[in-house]
Amino acid sequence: MSARTASTAGPAAAPPTGPARGRRACSCPLPLPCECSYATLLRARLRVATAGEPLLRNGHVLTASSVLTAAFGALFWMLATRWYGPDTVGRSYAALSAASLLSGIGQLTLGDVLVRFVPAAGPHTRRLVVACYGAAVACSAAVAVVFLVVVPRLAPELSFLQSPAYALAFVAATAGYSLFVLQDGALTGLRRPDWVLGENALFAAAKAALLALFAVWALGTGILLSWAGALAVSLTVTSLFLFRRGIPAHGRRHADGRRPARLLRYCAADYLGSLFRLTAYNILPLLVLNQFGAAANAYFSLAWVIAYTLYLAALNMGSSLIVEAAHAPERLAEHGRRVLRHAGLLLTVGVGVVVIAAPWLLRLFGAPYAEHGTLVLRLLALSALPNLLFSVAIDVARARRALGWIIGLQCTFCLFAVGLVVVLLPGYGLTGVGVGWLIAECLLALPLLVTLPRWLPRPPAASGAGGAVGLSGAAAVAGVSGATAVSGSSRAARPAGRAGPVAGPSGGAP
Repeated sequence: MSARTASTAGPAAAPPTGPARGRRACSCPLPLPCECSYATLLRARLRVATAGEPLLRNGHVLTASSVLTAAFGALFWMLATRWYGPDTVGRSYAALSAASLLSGIGQLTLGDVLVRFVPAAGPHTRRLVVACYGAAVACSAAVAVVFLVVVPRLAPELSFLQSPAYALAFVAATAGYSLFVLQDGALTGLRRPDWVLGENALFAAAKAALLALFAVWALGTGILLSWAGALAVSLTVTSLFLFRRGIPAHGRRHADGRRPARLLRYCAADYLGSLFRLTAYNILPLLVLNQFGAAANAYFSLAWVIAYTLYLAALNMGSSLIVEAAHAPERLAEHGRRVLRHAGLLLTVGVGVVVIAAPWLLRLFGAPYAEHGTLVLRLLALSALPNLLFSVAIDVARARRALGWIIGLQCTFCLFAVGLVVVLLPGYGLTGVGVGWLIAECLLALPLLVTLPRWLPRPPAASGAGGAVGLSGAAAVAGVSGATAVSGSSRAARPAGRAGPVAGPSGGAP
């Protein structure tokens, strides 16, 4: 019996003075102190991180999916740089970046909406997913058509997309990519990150295989065609699982689920905020392309592909945070701090590896990529550390439905990032992009770090021998606002109280 158990056994139970022979060490790492050996505590924490705690387990699987996708993506672009010239690679990447940007606009951030509301939708999940699919496809196709009309003025290098065959394929690929992202959101909300991993692995592997095939056929558009073909394969396989097995099983497990309330208002605010973030993320290749041409854009784009993998770790852990907030809203502050600690450690290691190995990583794509992209890759990798605070703050605001903070944080970041890059790019080239981006992330992360106790309060420590307060006591004072309750969830509950100066959606920090 552990010290924690003894402390709650009643007045007749004397507190232990030290480990007693024959006692079985407890296997739970919280709260401390207890009689566990360090090895037992380590094993228990590993079990929490990998098996017993959906927050970290699902976040790990989603992150593994991103790492695997990035590895195959690096292989894809490495092969592309060997089989195609810098001009073709630069134009192709710019076209795919434009499709990604337009898809992000047309998705209406409904992928994040599915992550947020699918866990509590129960029998209403299929209708919610189908409605989001229809809206995303229609809007993405419409936005792609508008882009093709104005592309000669926005990006003259992409005017080849106006030919009928390219135009039709571009519109279909943009709409298809929206479905691809929404599938990830639906699978994450269903707590099926294993299928997110499988879907992205299938897409990445098919993309590399098709690129090799088209290169053998000497197709000048092989990069674009391989991307579109792999997308079609992945969509078909994942949709069969999602609608035949995933969604029906979720509806049976959560038969008491309710339709999300005030969904349109949430979607509008989340969409408006995400537009600013998407613009900042996707406009950089277009700015470089127009300023320095296709070759310079190829050097920058490969550096951005590698650095963005680090960003995906924070985004994936944040998605898991939102899902668990839907199931247990009272533990949001505890889970948020756990994500910051855990993802911060992972990112510190990852950033260190990328900063040190940057020239060798880029040399895989060719010597010119290492010569022109090493410094900007290092700067972009360093920016992943302050971005963690920014990303978690957005996810906490989404979980609390703090709509003003969802919009304000992302708008501020977009203004900082795009403004600094536009100013620094002409005089400092690709280095100016990295410096501007890093400064923008730090300008936003610093106030978030200073106000961390307000928007993500630390759960109170267990007092004295009454360590049994544990997580349940922390949950009761997790510091979430009244809006933390998940609207439409049968498990939603208002918090019992607040700890300290915790601000809700109407004021303070997110």
